[in-house]
Amino acid sequence: MTDFRFHVHPDIRQAQTPPSRIYTDPSIYEAMKDRIFAASWQFIADTDCVKAPGQVHPLTLLEGCLEEPLLLTRDGEDRIHCLSNVCTHRGSLLVERGGNERYLRCRYHGRRFGLDGSFQSMPEFEGVAGFPSESDHLPKVAFGVWEKFIFASLSPAISLEELLKPMRERVGWMPLQQAYLDLSRSRDYLVRANWALYVENYLDALHIPFVHYELAEALDYSLYDTENYRYSNLQIGVTTGGEDAFALPPDSPDAGKQVTAYYFWLFPNTMFNFYPWGVSINVVRPLGADLTRVSFLRYVWDAGRSGTHVSADAVVDRVEREDEAVVELVQKGVRSRLYSHGRYSPTRETGTHHFHRLLAEFMGPGTEAGETV
Repeated sequence: MTDFRFHVHPDIRQAQTPPSRIYTDPSIYEAMKDRIFAASWQFIADTDCVKAPGQVHPLTLLEGCLEEPLLLTRDGEDRIHCLSNVCTHRGSLLVERGGNERYLRCRYHGRRFGLDGSFQSMPEFEGVAGFPSESDHLPKVAFGVWEKFIFASLSPAISLEELLKPMRERVGWMPLQQAYLDLSRSRDYLVRANWALYVENYLDALHIPFVHYELAEALDYSLYDTENYRYSNLQIGVTTGGEDAFALPPDSPDAGKQVTAYYFWLFPNTMFNFYPWGVSINVVRPLGADLTRVSFLRYVWDAGRSGTHVSADAVVDRVEREDEAVVELVQKGVRSRLYSHGRYSPTRETGTHHFHRLLAEFMGPGTEAGETV
């Protein structure tokens, strides 16, 4: 049996990076599905998907990885529910497309449920012993709403409040309820690398002046700051003077700075990038041990401020392609029989070190005190 445990020293000056096989071993990738992704909170949709009572919205939780069919509904009492989208009779998918419904009916054998997931009726089941029971209701899935953004988890290891608290306290003053999803400017990227390598790259400030020349000119690298929280991380981009900046509230801890971007990462695979025009939500979707899809979802509240910003479409696309190229090179490199571990920059790779510590923690009980694999 494969031992997935590894140790990352809490002192970044002494620490080594995780063993390279966590990025290449299919059995470790499979273990991560339950130990990390099923136990974490995932961004799944916004409240516009179920804006009015009667609306239903089917979705797949981490398509290509967890592949869990879920269903968002808003019932007649204006309450949102997150449910399994699998009929409790014979396992058929229940709702195939969004719309407005008075109830949920399985088209396979006619079993009916309320919009809250409660069992209502089933034809030809007279005389069945102990029927209906609790197991005939649709399973409820843990979910939560922050502003208009909906998160769900199959078996959450932490509370959503604990995860989101640093982000809510730092940027909760922004007009998030006004943001709308701009599908014309949202896009997916396919990266031929392990999902964790992509996240590491996002959290690594050291590569910016070497890989992203245009971005480095727009941001003041000397003021580029990283803050680590228990299950999240914040990188703050300060403009060199040529970029649009936030009008910060007086009580902001960043008051007086020309902040042009707040880059929030939520463990394990979600990024909320806040700009003066809105927020780009990046969802890193693992597809295999060496394949990842990254979805950039743009939520806009001030479209007029997005043309020349560091988050403008052309700039984001260029930065993403630069990241793809370097991360794919790393994926090839970590397969080498001559490479096992690396070390950290104590000043510029604190976010990466923090991420690796969380990976070690979630990969199994006792991991942090365990031996390196």
